[in-house]
Amino acid sequence: MAAIDYNELIPNNVNLSSDRTLQRALEQWQPNFLNWWKDMGPDGSNNFDVYLRTAISAEPNGWAHFDHVKMPDYRWGIFLAPAEEDRRIGFGEHKGEPVWQEVPGEHRANLRRIIVTQGDTEPASVEQQRHLGLTAPSLYDLRNLFQVNVEEGRHLWAMVYLLHRYFGRDGREEGEALLQRRSGDQDNPRILNAFNEKTPDWLSFFMFTYFTDRDGKYQLCALAESAFDPLSRTTRFMLTEEAHHMFVGESGVSRVVQRTCEIMKQHGVEDPAEVRKFGVIDLPTIQRYLNFHFSVTIDLFGADQSSNAALFYSAGLKGRFEETKRQDDHKLNDLMYPVLDYADGALTTHDTAMLNALNEVLRDDYIKDSVGGVERWNRVIAKNGVDFKLSVPHKAFHRSIGKLAGHHFDPNGRPISAAAWQKNVDTWLPSTEDRAYVASLMGRVIAVGKYANWIAAPTVGLNRQPIEMEYVRFN
Repeated sequence: MAAIDYNELIPNNVNLSSDRTLQRALEQWQPNFLNWWKDMGPDGSNNFDVYLRTAISAEPNGWAHFDHVKMPDYRWGIFLAPAEEDRRIGFGEHKGEPVWQEVPGEHRANLRRIIVTQGDTEPASVEQQRHLGLTAPSLYDLRNLFQVNVEEGRHLWAMVYLLHRYFGRDGREEGEALLQRRSGDQDNPRILNAFNEKTPDWLSFFMFTYFTDRDGKYQLCALAESAFDPLSRTTRFMLTEEAHHMFVGESGVSRVVQRTCEIMKQHGVEDPAEVRKFGVIDLPTIQRYLNFHFSVTIDLFGADQSSNAALFYSAGLKGRFEETKRQDDHKLNDLMYPVLDYADGALTTHDTAMLNALNEVLRDDYIKDSVGGVERWNRVIAKNGVDFKLSVPHKAFHRSIGKLAGHHFDPNGRPISAAAWQKNVDTWLPSTEDRAYVASLMGRVIAVGKYANWIAAPTVGLNRQPIEMEYVRFN
């Protein structure tokens, strides 16, 4: 097997060229990764020249290098954010002590579990989205899909680097397993349920990148606080790329909403059936897609009360979002937090120890952030003079994890019977008919500067380029 030119093929700031042990591990892993990418990466994209952003260093002038790149030749790199001098642990029982540069033996299993769970989400989303290139509504959107995909691939490299560098044989085995699981596979699925859902159309993709990649932001921010400094530095650099994924989602939905409102005003139609006759996605269907992706995503934060979350925090493994900005002792031993409960047919709230409610703390932070983008979509609707408002459902709605799992609530959080749920579910979540209609709109548009009828063009291009740019060149 030919040796890898580490400086050319794997840009990095982890001294990869001088680490023979890590080189040997990656020389075995890299061909398997490329085979996975060939089998499960973007369908039919070999030899496309795509206008991609590539990280070539961790410096401000190097992490976002733009150029046309052939998809199979993308340079997946390994980057850690610059080290902070004399960085100290900011929370938990070890608060104030120096951060760890190696894995403490007593935390080895939990750190490995955290890294594997995060790492598993990266290839999973690529697998979920692999067929979308065949129905892209424009070259601009096709390019954005590929950018998201290659960065998810790079994030997988980042997690595998940590497993190989710090966890020995166990880490190498976990790295291989990350390439063996498959999204939606009955026998060997991805770890988290949301990453086993299908992403069959572009409205789903935009909702996924808005809501589910936002979960990634909050999980990465919590890990960026970790006392294990290599994990903290790795996730801090990943966050520089995650913002674009959320931009793809927010702007994508905004453009879908804009086009729908234009058609509604142009033709004076409001009834969803009439709106659909003009080949755009009616606003109630967009709301149902929103309800689905929001509710599936908030389950990713885990049970509302979790002894594992308490353990991870107290040990210094995983903090809260923006931990350093919070005005408390950062140990939380005497603090309480309200969580939802369901008893005697009623939704109630009770206070519990904050240490055990840290999943709920992170979920609530996420919900507040998610609402902001939805309000920006509503401003698009209002600007077009349409009487409709999108909203995020109550956090009890359509839950599969925690105390609310197995109970039924409407989008306003009102408890309802199983019969009432079945009667109304198709008005709250995408129906088979909805998904079939949206799928019927998905036709590939690859003419330069042209966009599918159901989505508006962006207002500006990427990296100060014109929207009519040839973002993808087919060879």
